[in-house]
Amino acid sequence: MKLPRRQFLHLAAGAAALPFAPPIARAQAYPTRPVRLIIGFPPGSASDILARIIGQWLTERMGQPVIVEARPGAGGNIAIQTGLSAPPDGYTVMQIAASNSVNATLFESLPFDLLHDLTPVAGLASFPFAMNVNPALPAKTVAEFIALAKASPGKISMASFGSGSTSHLAGELFKIMSGVNMTHVPYRGSPPANVDLMSGQVQVMFDTLVGSLPHIRSGTIRALAVASSSRLDVLPDVPTVADTVPGFEVSGWNGIAVRKGVSAEIVERLNAEINAGLANPTVKARIAQATALPLQLSPGQFGAHMAAETEKWGKVIRSVNIKPD
Repeated sequence: MKLPRRQFLHLAAGAAALPFAPPIARAQAYPTRPVRLIIGFPPGSASDILARIIGQWLTERMGQPVIVEARPGAGGNIAIQTGLSAPPDGYTVMQIAASNSVNATLFESLPFDLLHDLTPVAGLASFPFAMNVNPALPAKTVAEFIALAKASPGKISMASFGSGSTSHLAGELFKIMSGVNMTHVPYRGSPPANVDLMSGQVQVMFDTLVGSLPHIRSGTIRALAVASSSRLDVLPDVPTVADTVPGFEVSGWNGIAVRKGVSAEIVERLNAEINAGLANPTVKARIAQATALPLQLSPGQFGAHMAAETEKWGKVIRSVNIKPD
């Protein structure tokens, strides 16, 4: 069917004007189809739970499904590669974890540069760590633990949930900053490490409260201190490691990034919606149930956080010459 000349000219003028639509209008139009949220850990993990909480919020706010897609493996590297293989259109976003900052130095060769190939979008949450010991260990404070470890160099076994994991690096950082010598015993995950910590096969472990809080509350392990910069509401009577070892701070964390090239308008839209969720009482309560703390950051702040964590753990890895499993 042939259009009347006046109608044709009107439609043509409208089409020509589309590329020059104001940035706000383009951001408001996004998204017009489902968005993939790629995560690097399996279903049921803390990362998965967090992704589903924020994914549900974004689905409700933006009017399109946000589909969580797990691509576990290589400490989160496979997920990043998957996200970077997608077009830079904002319809594939990636969950970035503390392990990705570790991997930037841990792996000698990666097919991507974490700090240059991605655009930071927003923080999601931090996962507090605790310094946990077997209840039979005579040390009741961090200072007493350090004295005990120095009296018997190498005799205390330090568990972790994997060589090169944040748990392992937290222990190595503690060794460097406190001057103690402990023997590292890696496990495949937090649960088996906690089993041996409870039985006394190992004496200490730096673990997230996600994995250890139920055992702390039951008394089967004892939290000497938390690794955060201040005390935590969930363990108000437990001091910080930094009270004894000034400057010591470790936490797991998650955030969101996209492939470089995604428009600034889409990045800002995602940041605004995510931060609105992190401020929402219902979402905050669900994050708290996952033993995590909201991490509200601007894109620039999250980028600075990623860079600082990459530098921090890079120094530890190079100092101790840690290699991946």
